[in-house]
Amino acid sequence: MKKFLIILLAIVLASSAFLALSGCKPKEKEADKFEIALVTDKGTIDDKSFNQGAWEGVVQYATEFKKTHKYYQPTNATNNDYIDAIDLAVKGGAKVVVCPGFLFEVAVYTCQTKYPDVNFILLDGAPHTEDYSVFKTEKNVASIFYAEEEAGFLAGYAAVMDGMTDLGFMGGMAVPPVVRFGYGFIQGADTAAQDLGLGEDAIKVRYHYTGDFKASPEIETMSAAWYSEGANVIFGCGGAVGNSVMAAAAKAGKKVIGVDVDQSSESPTVITSAMKQLKKSVYDNLKDLYDGKFKGGESQRFDAKVGGIGLPFENSKFDKFSKEDYDTLYARLVAGDFKILKDDQAGKEGDPTAADAEKGLQPLEAPRVKVIYI
Repeated sequence: MKKFLIILLAIVLASSAFLALSGCKPKEKEADKFEIALVTDKGTIDDKSFNQGAWEGVVQYATEFKKTHKYYQPTNATNNDYIDAIDLAVKGGAKVVVCPGFLFEVAVYTCQTKYPDVNFILLDGAPHTEDYSVFKTEKNVASIFYAEEEAGFLAGYAAVMDGMTDLGFMGGMAVPPVVRFGYGFIQGADTAAQDLGLGEDAIKVRYHYTGDFKASPEIETMSAAWYSEGANVIFGCGGAVGNSVMAAAAKAGKKVIGVDVDQSSESPTVITSAMKQLKKSVYDNLKDLYDGKFKGGESQRFDAKVGGIGLPFENSKFDKFSKEDYDTLYARLVAGDFKILKDDQAGKEGDPTAADAEKGLQPLEAPRVKVIYI
């Protein structure tokens, strides 16, 4: 009898285990499928900057239209790591992959033909080979650019018109979007100085690329030194780089200009932010995709004319620069009153190349701005 009960118990346990496994298996498979994916670049999903802005666009669309969604964070910032992360996303069921950043250009070039049935939204770049010999944007890729030089211009102009004459630009990696922010910042400061009737070298800008998008004690120390030397405000332009600048500003009682998204909630030191409408551009492109209007095979440019950049004036903390001043400036920008160069080659339009960026570009010369390249 005892032997019989042991055998019966074993049968019951085995049957229960089988039923449990067979019952859970389809649910696990279904739970593992995520239709919309985002792969982060060198930053993190909560960087209060580029990655987070793009992710918020994914979340907004996916929540509104009930789409499953997930983000993937590569182990390292290499082309192979980005490709591996995209592979994981596709294996996980992704029908569309959002790639936020210039650093994804080579990975998307590879994956656009590797996964012809998957759509890609590439921010800040266009697909090309690693040696830049071939540029090709397939029909399953929407390539999005922003007029960072315009956003930087607005920030630099506003800072000087608000009475600040000693500025700083703390950039992250010297990639084209960051470079465009910096050059626009200098030209905006120079234009404001001209409008105020200021003379040569009336504005000072300390200018530096950290080489990464991470916060660090070194960045905080450098920012603190700039503030102690007289800097009124520093443009923290590079993901978490801005957090180190904010920490230094808080201790010094000074000011910060944020980047990519409205960073006013990050620190009371943030007086405004040079914004790209990341959330809106991702949301709009996802909507176009599902509405059958996907802009694949071409590049889009989000500039002032389409409301693609700007300052979050409702959360800005200027002393003199008013909403009326800002609206007038923005209207002039839309009208094309300013010719804002994107790189350091005077008189030449276009984006700086990766080779230039790797060398560490010298900022633009501006007659009323003394630039100190560090």
